[in-house]
Amino acid sequence: MTLTKLTAQNFKKEVLESKTPVIIDFFADWCGPCRMMAPVFEKLSTQYEGKLKFCKLNTDESQEIASSFEIQGIPALVVVSNGKDIGRIVGFVPEAVLKSKIDEII
Repeated sequence: MTLTKLTAQNFKKEVLESKTPVIIDFFADWCGPCRMMAPVFEKLSTQYEGKLKFCKLNTDESQEIASSFEIQGIPALVVVSNGKDIGRIVGFVPEAVLKSKIDEII
């Protein structure tokens, strides 16, 4: 499964209008914990094919979207279903913990 890069141009279509729940990785290139989370997020994306869409949003490039979700610390993973925030995971977490938290949310 590929990760979708979110921008102001595709956010509405990819997230708000998605029929499948979406998990958004709010990150920045300069963020150490974000770089640690990236391979874990990417690996898990293959395990949820058809159940959860994995997307990444660079907070430096899309500050207005990060603000609308009230992102105060990164990495922050936000699960959106039917256009609504249904769960959050903030900070770096190991793969097993992330999988467990995703399963709780969806």
